[in-house]
Amino acid sequence: MLLLAQREELIRFGKKMLTARLTSGTGGNLSVYDRAEGLIAITPSGIEYEDMEPADIPLVDISGRVVEGSRNPSSELGFHLALYRKRADITAVVHTHSVYATTMACLNWEIPAVHYLVAFSGQKVPLAPYATFGTDELAENVVQGIEGYNAVLLANHGLVTVGRNLPTAFAVAEEIELVSQIYYQTKCIGQPVILPEDEMSRVIEKFAVYGQKGKKIPLEGEN
Repeated sequence: MLLLAQREELIRFGKKMLTARLTSGTGGNLSVYDRAEGLIAITPSGIEYEDMEPADIPLVDISGRVVEGSRNPSSELGFHLALYRKRADITAVVHTHSVYATTMACLNWEIPAVHYLVAFSGQKVPLAPYATFGTDELAENVVQGIEGYNAVLLANHGLVTVGRNLPTAFAVAEEIELVSQIYYQTKCIGQPVILPEDEMSRVIEKFAVYGQKGKKIPLEGEN
């Protein structure tokens, strides 16, 4: 079986997406791209994460052709492929319907630097215009909206995050959900104070060497 480790990783993080309350049911999707093999493993359409087996994870090439597996790829395969074509710095994509991030998306609000953890995305979390799920229009909106960032809200839909590996992309989704909740709560109470761009630039620089042995939270364009 090709990309067995990647398939198992997708199942593990799919289950984690449920326990972290980043989605419900069969909502959301995840993928990883093995650029050396030219193959993308992506969660299948309409199958419960808790019921998935490695054989349920289809493999496709960068054109979207199924190379291995009998299950249909996620209905959002289009924007996964578009992101991998556009961004050579990423090998993982996570799409969630987490409650607070999706609330911001349904308000058609970007998320500004209300908290320094917005730096997991960049200076902010931008918003991509609404388009019907699974369409080429949505894929184009995602690619344009996320340029220069690690996360993008999909208007009236949810959140997409990217990273150099699946744990990184998943961490971005978790932290942006937290910041979304903070932003929501501050807006309920009053007018939040937004951090200036120069401070966020400092935070992003510090994130570049955050963690053990200089573990990085990379932004677009970093190697």
